[in-house]
Amino acid sequence: MSLYFKTRPLSPRLVPIVVMSFFASGSAWASDLSFNTALQAAMNHSSALIADRSLVSASQAETVMAGQLPDPVLKAGIDNLPADGGHPLSVSDDDMTMQRMGIEQEWVSGEKRSLATAAGERKVNSAHSTYLGNLATLRIQTASAWLSAYYARLTLESYNQLISQMDSEIAATRASYRGANATSNDVVEVQSQLTQQKIIRLQAQQRYQAALIALSRWTGVDADGVQGSLPPLQSSVASLSLQQLTVRQPELIAASADISLADANTAVANSDRSPNWTWEVDYQNRSAPKTNMISVGVSIPLPVYSSNKQDRAVEANAALGTRARELFLDKQRQIQANIADLSSQLTLGQQRIALLQHGLLPLETQKVQLAEADYRAGNGALSKVFAARREKIEATLSLLALQQEVALSWAQLEYQVLPPALMATSGVPADAK
Repeated sequence: MSLYFKTRPLSPRLVPIVVMSFFASGSAWASDLSFNTALQAAMNHSSALIADRSLVSASQAETVMAGQLPDPVLKAGIDNLPADGGHPLSVSDDDMTMQRMGIEQEWVSGEKRSLATAAGERKVNSAHSTYLGNLATLRIQTASAWLSAYYARLTLESYNQLISQMDSEIAATRASYRGANATSNDVVEVQSQLTQQKIIRLQAQQRYQAALIALSRWTGVDADGVQGSLPPLQSSVASLSLQQLTVRQPELIAASADISLADANTAVANSDRSPNWTWEVDYQNRSAPKTNMISVGVSIPLPVYSSNKQDRAVEANAALGTRARELFLDKQRQIQANIADLSSQLTLGQQRIALLQHGLLPLETQKVQLAEADYRAGNGALSKVFAARREKIEATLSLLALQQEVALSWAQLEYQVLPPALMATSGVPADAK
């Protein structure tokens, strides 16, 4: 029995809605990502970068606040209100009772407000260095995920080739067994090796899927594969001077921003040794025929404990400045050592790759050709031909593993420094450059 379902054509009014909803779903589409597309997608979809930009905006708003005078204080009250006698709580029967209205303003000097603004600007720089650090980390992680997926795919393809080769080997071994040219042990051995390789292929497939999941995590795009060629695995980071690194390496930018912020806070603390004066003007109203009055006053804090308060604040901030400088020097040494190490890994790794490509792989190819020639001449066994072919594929797998290792070292080296073009478009504060 067959069942048929009659469907009605989609209403023309619903077509745009369906199409828009399909495109609006971020997970509706999956695509193969090229290297540069993955990097751009990561920067476009990163929630961490959006959060960092919000932090920068918050710091900029606080900087505007730091340069303002405190809000004036409106004051109102009644002075000398009688508490007892013939007219308790009367505001008009006693000559000394006054209704008072006034305003009070704490005065912060222009120099102090400039110092507070400067400290706020340094805080903006510090927040922006956090953004740059996360940007560099995002680029490293995205590049590493793409490279891992790229080599995982090539590795999986090599295992597919190996298993296809072993399927042919099993068929040939069984044919030899039927012709009494091979034993049952030969057949079992080849089948056992094939099963082992299939298990390894599943592991390779899992690594490929894990790499694609990681790539999707960093790019915000559902990646079902990678496409395009490798980027040129060349880096000029090792040739950058220390001064160039200081303005392009986010960790050094952050360490430098910490020094500037500590120095600015020290200047603010030093200015607090001079107290802020508070001015007050009051208008005092009395009932007629009594005259109204005006009072003017000033409040001046007396820093009688400056050695344990203001001086300590200056000392504390100066110590933080010393700490920031020492950490900056330590970070410089750490970054330089890391760059030297990664550069060495890249150079020596490329030399090892060249030896495998131009040394070992040609020899493996030659071994296959010799084994095939011996077999055709009747001087060698078919099993030796298959063994030589497997060894060649295994050498290819070793080469892929080494190439991935070198490529990941390159990503760590190249993307820990931000390119000038990206620095110019990322909103770097002027004094952070």
